[in-house]
Amino acid sequence: MFNIDLDLVRKYDKPGPRYTSYPTAPQFHEGFKADNYLDEIIRTNNLEQPADLSLYFHIPFCDTLCYFCGCNMIISRNRDRIKTYTNYVKNEIDLLRSYLKRDRKVAQIHWGGGTPTHLLPDEIKDLVSYINKSFEFVETPENGCEIDPRELTFEHLVSLREGGFNRISMGVQDFNEKVQKAVNRIQPEDLTRKVVNWVRELKFESINLDLIYGLPFQTVSDFEKSVDSMIDISPDRIALFNYAHVPWMKKHMALIKEEDLPTPEVKLEILKMSVEKLTSAGYEFIGMDHFAKPGDDLAKAFHEKRLYRNFQGYSTNAGTDLYAMGITSISQFGNVYAQNYKTEKEYYAALDDGIIPVMKGYSMTADDIIRKEVIMKIMCDFELDFSTIEKKFNINFEEYFSHGLNDFDDLISDGLVEIKDHKIKVAEMGRLLIRNVAMKFDGFLERKEDSGKYSRTV
Repeated sequence: MFNIDLDLVRKYDKPGPRYTSYPTAPQFHEGFKADNYLDEIIRTNNLEQPADLSLYFHIPFCDTLCYFCGCNMIISRNRDRIKTYTNYVKNEIDLLRSYLKRDRKVAQIHWGGGTPTHLLPDEIKDLVSYINKSFEFVETPENGCEIDPRELTFEHLVSLREGGFNRISMGVQDFNEKVQKAVNRIQPEDLTRKVVNWVRELKFESINLDLIYGLPFQTVSDFEKSVDSMIDISPDRIALFNYAHVPWMKKHMALIKEEDLPTPEVKLEILKMSVEKLTSAGYEFIGMDHFAKPGDDLAKAFHEKRLYRNFQGYSTNAGTDLYAMGITSISQFGNVYAQNYKTEKEYYAALDDGIIPVMKGYSMTADDIIRKEVIMKIMCDFELDFSTIEKKFNINFEEYFSHGLNDFDDLISDGLVEIKDHKIKVAEMGRLLIRNVAMKFDGFLERKEDSGKYSRTV
């Protein structure tokens, strides 16, 4: 069982990046153009062993507005609008396919949103078919899709399964009806259980369910009931996310009354209870906010040091080049990050002109590449051998990172990390605060060049 020291959590609870990338998204700039994107495709195509591909498709449409949502989404039931969008995604597939080497294979696909299952079953089949005929695949790709049970039919899941999808992720957030009403997401527990049963009937390999703590009207005792129900449903993976109330970034969050939100102290008590119950029930705490059964690929990847982080969170497919399609989506391959236009109008206009629809991005420097390696190792492996970095990049680790290493005294004295024998090892409690550890190696924070506004680290 994982025991949480709330005094330590309070001490380290401050704003910080989630490190789904390094450098982080606030460093992206509009000086990065489609030509920079294409240059990196050419460079990576010509490597001796080009990486396999990971494809992300952003389906932004939703039926209703969830007030807590931090995603890039569009509320629409206009089927013509949705069809136009998916046709343009096909155009982006064609354009990307024309630049990528034909023999590069897809190892992973993820559909996110929005709500991918806001597409009708036939629309899912059509887009899946287009993707499958456009790319070659490895023998056993990992194909995942986010679903919303509230408008889902069995036929939706059949379309996904027959199209090669083997993993499903679904939001629950909280089973308490009062909380659901406050965030405009009514999802009865029996509906969630019915959809989970459908997923199992169709023999998907893995199912992930999400919980969110920090929503209005949540209490420790009420949320404990949701955790108990989650354990009883027994998904392969559970994500436990912290609600970040940022109405200045997401205007619809102002529909949630701040006075209805739990106090910071109650949030921490909910977190402590949830982590301890999930780990007592046999789930492994992978790090930060992910839990998995010991036999799940995520847990196996963690133990075998194959975890990776990208804009979808923790992934089991390290070493792939991520190409993201659809509005707002972020590609991550070679030494670049590239984000697509955020509006349909700009996205369509670029594709009409035969231009990769990149709005902004970032080309990494030599320093960024070193720091990315260190931060990702810390975030995913929870340990780091200095000599590995020294050999790979021909540096003296302790000299290169002297600024950050000199700021480890509190982390060490609080038992969160250990530094000895030229290695950093993160203790179990340190996994919960892993963002704080990774921040010690962030060059933008060190140089005070980071103006991003971040959620709190716990």
